[in-house]
Amino acid sequence: MAYSFTYWDDCVDPEDLEAMWNVPEVSVEWLKAGEEQGQKVHLSRDPDGQPYLTQTEMRGMICAIAELESDRILLVMNTPYKSKEPNVGLMQLLPKTVEWLISELGYHSYAAEENIEYLFKPFINVYFAAAYLKWLSSFDNNKRDEEFMIRAYKGGTKKATHKSTLRYWKSYLAVKESFPCRKSVDDDPPLNNSGLPVHSQTGSPEHSDQSKDANDDIYWDSRTSPDDMNAMWNHPAVRKVWTKSKETRGKVRFSQDEKKRPYLSRVEMKAVADIILIRYLSNPKTKSGIGLQSLQT
Repeated sequence: MAYSFTYWDDCVDPEDLEAMWNVPEVSVEWLKAGEEQGQKVHLSRDPDGQPYLTQTEMRGMICAIAELESDRILLVMNTPYKSKEPNVGLMQLLPKTVEWLISELGYHSYAAEENIEYLFKPFINVYFAAAYLKWLSSFDNNKRDEEFMIRAYKGGTKKATHKSTLRYWKSYLAVKESFPCRKSVDDDPPLNNSGLPVHSQTGSPEHSDQSKDANDDIYWDSRTSPDDMNAMWNHPAVRKVWTKSKETRGKVRFSQDEKKRPYLSRVEMKAVADIILIRYLSNPKTKSGIGLQSLQT
């Protein structure tokens, strides 16, 4: 039996809805749409009446997952317990999931390569993660709530309600609530002795040493297509930060932590999610109401 949700209140617990209101981008979007805190919040719907997640809501999910899975460190490859296949990159994707998204669901905007090295590229990694989240949002032809999507992302659809993924969901809520508004050193990072920004977070996952060229670990341009780099430069928040740090077109440096591991700043992480969602995953029957020029958070 398919679910027929009208309000966010129908598919999330009260404390989770309160957490959504505490995310600045979400609260601004809801208030502009005429929603009121303390009242039921309507789910967005396309012209056919089907509910969907807005770009802002999806972006919040992507950024929070990246924070939890990889601490936004670029070259991360971990092999879970009892697994024969590693999770790769910012969003810790399984290569077999990517292969399935391409072969079965037709996600061809970024081509797969024989070596999983290509999944370390930020746009490719986020693209396939977003595609998987979109699939989860209507799994088994049912409208799925945020909790199902997040827990299924972590443990698979069979464990979306299993106790093993509950802790991950709670961690996700805490990260999502704080991601857009907490004070962040990497929005204007200090520089190390090499002139590169220093990331102050510790306890990050081990990263992969698969790169054949050291420059791949230093420059955005080595791991990003020219079209995607143009989109990054055209994103006002990114352009402001990169210009301030004296980056130049064709040679934009990744931020690096104290162990010289490249990572994406929060501004960069949000921008990649924005660009992927606008280009490839926007509902074709709807207008998101959010363009790159308005995304300056």
